[in-house]
Parts: sequence; C-alpha cells; structure tokens
Amino acid sequence: MSSPKGAPKALTGRRARGMRFCIVQARFNLPLTGALERMARRALLKLGARAGDVETVRVPGSFELPLAALLAARSGRFDAVLALGAIIKGETSHDEVIGRACADGLRAAAAETGVPVTLGVITAPDMERAAARARTDGGRNLGTEAAAAAVAMVPVVRRLKRPA
Repeated sequence: MSSPKGAPKALTGRRARGMRFCIVQARFNLPLTGALERMARRALLKLGARAGDVETVRVPGSFELPLAALLAARSGRFDAVLALGAIIKGETSHDEVIGRACADGLRAAAAETGVPVTLGVITAPDMERAAARARTDGGRNLGTEAAAAAVAMVPVVRRLKRPA
C-alpha cells in the first residue's frame, strides 16, 4: 500500500461503500494516536465509507486495544476493526511486553471472530521515529495504512466465508 518512499498511495473510490468500521484508539500518546485516528477516518471516507458507518471507541492504552477490538468484532455491528495505538521504547522492556501482548491479542480477536482486525499500532524507539509514522501532511501514517488494509480485507473475508 505504500510507495517506495513510504508515503501512502492516494486513496479514493467507493470500495468501502456499505461497510461498517470500528476504530479502537488508545488514549496514551494521544498526539500520535489522535493523528492516526484522524487519518484512518479520512482514508475510510475517501474510500467511500459514510461518516455514520465509522465509530471510534477510545481505551486507556495499547494494552487495552485487544479486548475492545474483540468486543467490537463480536458485536456483529462492524465489517472490520482498526486498532490504533503508539508504544514508545522506554528504559525497560515494558514496551516489548505491551507490544507483544497487543499484537497477539489483536491477532486472536480476528482469528476468533473472523472479522478483520488491523494492526495500526506504532512501535518505535523514540518519539521522533514514532511521529514519522503518524504524519498528517501527506507523509506516512499508520492509521491510513490500517484503514486501507481493513477495506481490502472485508471482501476477502466475505468471499472466503461464502459457501461453495
């Protein structure tokens, strides 16, 4: 989905028309996750989703994303769930523990429910590199990438769930 320089390709069209999305956003590192949420929402709308078909739920941090994503996926109200967070390396290995738990939990939520759950969680060694993944000026934004992946996965899941 990205160009060689890392900037997302232009997202337009009607591929997301009729699809419903839940964005689960961590509040921790809010300047970053807010940018991810805004750009994910913008991408979904550019891809044809209606504003009323995109719901945002906020949780305290990235560790809480998997539970909220699982509940959203189980609800039957959404075609895909986008999990957005930011985990920055600290002085201990806490970031690795949170990152692994988050990714494993999101994978499990998708596997258990059959609903696409995209991983829009920045993991970075410092704030500068994290900010480079949450740009809102046309540069790389992991929220935009998570939205594009969600829209791409919905028809795949629908096709694979269809009886022969």
